[in-house]
Amino acid sequence: MQVKIKAFNELNTKEYHQLLFLRVAVFVVEQNCPYQEVDAIDLQAMHLWLEEEGRPVAYARVYEEDGHVHFGRVLVEQASRHQGLGKKLLDEVLQWVRKNKPNQSILISAQYYLRHFYGSFGFQESSSVYLEDGIKHIEMKKTWP
Repeated sequence: MQVKIKAFNELNTKEYHQLLFLRVAVFVVEQNCPYQEVDAIDLQAMHLWLEEEGRPVAYARVYEEDGHVHFGRVLVEQASRHQGLGKKLLDEVLQWVRKNKPNQSILISAQYYLRHFYGSFGFQESSSVYLEDGIKHIEMKKTWP
């Protein structure tokens, strides 16, 4: 398994296609959630993914906005779930943030059912539950000790 981290302008067209294909498969098709999947954040984000046999199996993007580091579009492809890849992906994301954005807090919009997963990485709930694209979410924040 390889870890890949690239800025938008470093992605080749095949990589970007594979990442978008996976994002749409999970967030639009699997979660039955029609929304604008491709957005301007892709242009400024660092794209981090786990690759197996030349294809992405887990993905997240990391970006800065309003004085905070954010990450989102966190996913593990359906066929690769329950193998610890979500934990490995988050470990890699947090390692990258700690190295490249030291001392900046991280603010995420987490799907509500994953709040305990993110809590295990030190994230604290920082909002009430709200709906985003018809799915329960909660804002969570992590500050470094």
